[in-house]
Amino acid sequence: MGGRMLERDWESRELLGASEAAARGWGAVVLVSGEAGIGKTSLVRAFRDTVGRGVRVLVGACDDLMAPRALGALRDAVAGTGGPLDAALAEGASGEAVFAALTAELSRTRPAVLVVEDVHWADDATLDALTYLAGRIEDMGAVLVLTFRDDELAARHPLQRFLGTLIRTPVRRIPLRPLSPAAVAHLAAGSGRDPVALHAATGGNPFYVTEVLAATPGAVPETVADAVLARVRDLGDDCRTALEQLSVVPTHVGLRLAEDLLGDRLDALAEAEERGVVEVRDEGLAFRHDLARRAIEGSLPALRRRTLDRSVVRALLAQRQPDRDRLLHHAVRADDADTVVAHAPAAARDAARAGSHRQALAHFEAALRHPDRFTAAERAGLMDDYAWELYNAHRFASAVRAGQEAVRLYEPMNDPTALGEALVRLSRHHYMLGETDAANDAADRAVRVLAAHECPLGRPQALSSALTHQGGLLALAGHSERAELVLGQARHLAARAERRDLVSLCLNYLGIAQADLGEPDLALGRIRDSLATALRDGSHESAARAYTNLAELLYRFGDLAGLDHCVAEGLSFTRECGFWSHAFNLEVHRCLSLMRRGDPTCAEQGLRALVEGVDDPGMLYVYSVPPYARLLARRGEPAAEGLLTEAWQRALRQCSLPGLAYAGIACVEWAWLAGRPESAAAVRDELLPTLCRPGREAFRAELLWYTARSGLPAEPFEGCPEPYATALRGNWRTAAEGFAVAGAPYEQALELAESGEPDATLTAFRILDRLGATAAVNLVRARLRTLGLRRVPRGPVPATRTHPAGLTARQSDVLKLLGEGRSNAQIAQALVLSVRTVEHHVAAILGKLGAASRHEATETARTAGLLTRRA
Repeated sequence: MGGRMLERDWESRELLGASEAAARGWGAVVLVSGEAGIGKTSLVRAFRDTVGRGVRVLVGACDDLMAPRALGALRDAVAGTGGPLDAALAEGASGEAVFAALTAELSRTRPAVLVVEDVHWADDATLDALTYLAGRIEDMGAVLVLTFRDDELAARHPLQRFLGTLIRTPVRRIPLRPLSPAAVAHLAAGSGRDPVALHAATGGNPFYVTEVLAATPGAVPETVADAVLARVRDLGDDCRTALEQLSVVPTHVGLRLAEDLLGDRLDALAEAEERGVVEVRDEGLAFRHDLARRAIEGSLPALRRRTLDRSVVRALLAQRQPDRDRLLHHAVRADDADTVVAHAPAAARDAARAGSHRQALAHFEAALRHPDRFTAAERAGLMDDYAWELYNAHRFASAVRAGQEAVRLYEPMNDPTALGEALVRLSRHHYMLGETDAANDAADRAVRVLAAHECPLGRPQALSSALTHQGGLLALAGHSERAELVLGQARHLAARAERRDLVSLCLNYLGIAQADLGEPDLALGRIRDSLATALRDGSHESAARAYTNLAELLYRFGDLAGLDHCVAEGLSFTRECGFWSHAFNLEVHRCLSLMRRGDPTCAEQGLRALVEGVDDPGMLYVYSVPPYARLLARRGEPAAEGLLTEAWQRALRQCSLPGLAYAGIACVEWAWLAGRPESAAAVRDELLPTLCRPGREAFRAELLWYTARSGLPAEPFEGCPEPYATALRGNWRTAAEGFAVAGAPYEQALELAESGEPDATLTAFRILDRLGATAAVNLVRARLRTLGLRRVPRGPVPATRTHPAGLTARQSDVLKLLGEGRSNAQIAQALVLSVRTVEHHVAAILGKLGAASRHEATETARTAGLLTRRA
């Protein structure tokens, strides 16, 4: 590359290689990561300068604003191109329209490269668009290059969620490392600086090194900021004053804004440009690096920064169409209440429509710091919309408080429609928090308010929405007969109101009701119809709910193949569309399938990420925690008891069937493993009446199966599914065979352990040992002793000792087949697994071996002696 970068040859080749592969039709995502100042932007610029003329490169950067612009990086990347994405964004498109325009934009020429810099600052809508694009990039002959600061990514940073969606996407990772002592010595040659001291002080950070070398010789500054300020002190007074004004504006300063801010002082920046402090780019003026801007801004007194921000606000307000997100960033920092009140509500609602929910929250919170500046009606609307954004952020307790305030403000007004709609949303907030009784009360009141005031001859949109929600709550709580009546009325009104999204939801909830009336085929058919209708009509939230409810029923009815298919489709859809609570639910059910199929390691990894990765899961706590704690219980972990106790109490308050079943059955299994039959009996007595209704036979059978293990009476019942019925009748051999055929090794082993025969019990021991089920292993070991086995295994049998790379037995099997060059589909067929499960095993193998591709994983394994060399 021209102006070759030191120690970046491999990184440059990787970028060029991605572009060349895309020209042959193999698209990919390229992740360029490293600390601030490490050279990410320099690498991308060098790539742009070197790539062939036939490659179309679009570049945008995310903003370090209080609330970054919705789709800001994409807007900048295509501004003025006149292409499909430029046109869609100019028309205010959002969601699926933006996704379609983005893929069309990158399909115009091959190869096309989209670079999004500083994606750690990306807004939600941009992350959703990138998620959609990444899922299709391989077949598009395009490259998506993302740069980010990996040292700024906390475990719950929004970008982490995006990175987690790349499991099925070809990814090239380019982590940038600090310069070596030799490279620093090369740069310092002739400067009079001690290269050893320079490297020790800067850690080899390229920006830090060059800032020190550009400053007046002397002692090496202790920080990057000190190095920047040392350079700035050498500039003239007018230049420093102009730099201070520019330093409060993140990312870049458009030339018009710079002229408005600086006037005749703009020319004073020529000195800073000559010294390499600022640059003139296509988009305007910018500091050579954001570290320099922050260093200057951070050196200013608070009152000085406030004054400079007010200058930016005045300059932006003078423009015909100011950038509202930038305007509010500076208005908030300048304590300019007038500007915030005038612009924040509209900015918040625009961000919400675009799907930038975190950014909408920031704008709503800025506006609501000045409640007295709004009328009661305006404040009610703000609180209602703010509550909805809190709901989208999984801050359910805060959403309830904001929703209650909105209802309180609406009550004295003569606006029953607004009050009724606010009550419906408040009901949903209560439900997601796990407050089912309060949710029902709010829903019932919404229906009463709207039914009393809506014109029966008009389009009863609000009432149809309220009835749909009320019917859904009834169905989820098991009040199936009443739910059918309410949902029938809701469906009729929704059709009159031409609300096809509500028609789809009604079908969804009717499916749940019919499952509880003992009609599984009809129930699944209704929900599949709901899903098809929602997808056809573009009703994304209705489709997301259909995927989650379909997954719950498929798991309940034991259709694991159907469940895996539903979850794979549903996770792709919900992640692309940003429905993270629905994706959470589907991920739980993916892990439940893995548990049942005998892959506790991958199941526990997935569940732990859910349990530890979300501060406020609300009602979803009783979905994720019970199976996670159940796995802990099987390993004999003491933490399981506390988690299950809390989950069971929450499930009792929520009254939803999945929560009660997941938490209750997990508690009974733990009680058996812990030798606490009285605890098993207590939970059984509370849960069993709920499970004795039609459509709940599988849950009831599993509950009784574990109850029997605690020595409590349990008999098969009419309609009891196999192999539980056979097991409850005491036919361990046939039951074990049934569980084996179903691909449920844990349950198979527990039946074998009931045999009273040494060989079968020893087989059970080996299966449980392979699964890491320590608690059950200990019980079976004691049973082997009572059977007179002289040499009872004391620890892991040879086949299950720790793998050198930390792979599970199943992952070792997958790795062997990877080494034979088999595809995921071929591996799935050979091991009798779903393709989706194989994909997760492959991802886990890549992570444990530190490999970026299947080929690299197999080569690493061969080098380490984990695989034999192919002839």
